[in-house]
Amino acid sequence: MTMSQEKSTSLVLNKNIVRGHILIICFFCMQLVFANQDNNSPSNDIQFNSFLKNASNMPRLYGVLVSLNGEIILEDYFQGSHRDKLVNIKSASKSVISALIGIAIQHGYIQGVDVPIKDYFGELAIDNFDEEKNNITIADLLTMQSGLRPTSNRNYGAWVLSNDWVNFALSQPMEASPGTIMRYSTGNTHLLSAILTRATGKSTLEFAREYLGDSLGFNLAPWPTDPQGIYFGGNDMEMTARQMLQFGELYINGGQREEEQILSEDWVTLSLKRHAISTRERGRYYGYGWWLKKMAGYDVKYAWGYGGQYIILVPELDLVIVTTSISTPHQDRRSHRRALTNIIENDIIQTVSDSLQ
Repeated sequence: MTMSQEKSTSLVLNKNIVRGHILIICFFCMQLVFANQDNNSPSNDIQFNSFLKNASNMPRLYGVLVSLNGEIILEDYFQGSHRDKLVNIKSASKSVISALIGIAIQHGYIQGVDVPIKDYFGELAIDNFDEEKNNITIADLLTMQSGLRPTSNRNYGAWVLSNDWVNFALSQPMEASPGTIMRYSTGNTHLLSAILTRATGKSTLEFAREYLGDSLGFNLAPWPTDPQGIYFGGNDMEMTARQMLQFGELYINGGQREEEQILSEDWVTLSLKRHAISTRERGRYYGYGWWLKKMAGYDVKYAWGYGGQYIILVPELDLVIVTTSISTPHQDRRSHRRALTNIIENDIIQTVSDSLQ
C-alpha cells in the first residue's frame, strides 16, 4: 500500500469515527427530547415574563430562585450577581437559628422548648433582675414573646456597641409577662445562639456546619460574633441563593433530605405554626423564627431579612421562592421590599397557582 493509499484509508476511517460519534450524540439528544416530551409536568409551561420584566427595573434585587416539587423552574441574577455569590441574609438568619435549636433538641443537647433559660444563664449577674425573668423559656425566645424590652430598632445600636450582648439583652426590663405579647427583638435569637453554645459545647458555627450545612451539602460561611465570641444569633449570616433554597426545601420536605431526617417533622410543623400575633401588621403571625401570612390566597411561611432577603414557602403548592437583595441601608429599601413582595405574590405565586389549575 502506497503512502497516498494509507492517507486515504486513514481519512475514511476518521470520517467513519466522526460519523459514529455524531450518531451517538444525536441518539442521546433525541432521548433528551423524548424525555422532555414525555414529561407532562405543568412546570414546563410556566412563564415568568411579567416577574422578570418587573425585576429588571429593581436596582436593589440580586437574584431569584423558584422551585416547584423540588425542581428549579426559575433562576436569574441581576446587578452582576451570580449563583455563587454569598449574600448577607440579615434576619432570615433567625429561621436558621430556630432550625439549630430544633436539631439540638432532636439530638438531646437541649431537653425541650419549655426549659427556662435561667438554666443556662443563672450564674450571670443581671441588672434589672425581675422575678418574671425566671419564667422565660426557650419557646418564648423562639416566638419573640420573652417579655424583655427589645434590643432591635431604637435599642439596636446601644446593644451591639455594648461589651456583653448576652448580659445587655437579659438586663432589659420586662415589658410584658413571658409568652403573652410579641415584641420583635434580635436579642432573643442571640440568647438562643448563646444557649446553643453552652448546651452543645460547640460554637454555633461548628454546630451549624456539622448538623445542618454538611447534611445539606454545603459549607456554611463564618459570620460575626459578639465580644465574647458567640456567633451572632439571628443576623448577618451569609448564604448563596442556592443554599437558601436548600434550606427552604428542607422545611417543604418535612425536615428530610435524601432520606436523612435532618430536622424532625414535628419541629417543622411546630416552627411553621402560629404561636404569636404580629403587632406590626394585621394578618401576620410568627412561628418559631418564621413569619406567617396569606399571599395570593395561600398560607405562606417565610424567613425575612432586612432589605429583601426572603425564603418563602407555599406548602400547598410545594413551592419555594428565594430572593436576595442589597442589604445595606438606603432610602429606597422599604419601597423595594413592597414592590418585591408584590411581584412575588402576583407574578410568581399567582402565576404558579394559575398554571396548576
